[in-house]
Amino acid sequence: MNPAIILSDASPSRRRGRWQLLLLLALTIGPMVLATAMYQWRFWVPDGRNYHGELIGNGQSRADLGVQSAEETRWQILVTAPQDCAEDCRQLVYLARQIQIGLGREASRASHALANAQPLADDYSAKLAREYPQLERFSLDAQAYDKATEGGSAAQLWIIDPHGNLVLRYDAKVKGKAVLNDLRHLLKLSNIG
Repeated sequence: MNPAIILSDASPSRRRGRWQLLLLLALTIGPMVLATAMYQWRFWVPDGRNYHGELIGNGQSRADLGVQSAEETRWQILVTAPQDCAEDCRQLVYLARQIQIGLGREASRASHALANAQPLADDYSAKLAREYPQLERFSLDAQAYDKATEGGSAAQLWIIDPHGNLVLRYDAKVKGKAVLNDLRHLLKLSNIG
């Protein structure tokens, strides 16, 4: 048998094998390169979102807000009141409890809390002790809060992950259903807490 004939028969299959290898590498590495480029240069990023609050993605923690608390192992629905706890603050405290109750069987994975910078009125403090027995209460450092929120003086509701990281922020006009949906979504995606 002539060796030239054997080599000529093997080269088309060898070329096809190389193309298959290059195509396979492009299909496995290409999406990773494309995703990295999309992240780095922010192109083809969808404008839509499926959460209702303001996403906090800058690494701030509960301590950055001026709230000193024991380490949590659960998600937290935190109401902050940098001034006295007026009607909007009281409505958010009520809403935080209702959201936790609304979680149903997942309620044990979350807690609700109030952090206030000024002492509460005696009648409201007694009401909280009587009607909100599971409400955790913390003091709020007004200077740290002012620095972290860039002058936010209104009561706000926050969702905080079990590591103490701020995840979402809502103002006093938020609808409870929106927060409940966001928290349910987070609990569904999360393996912690």
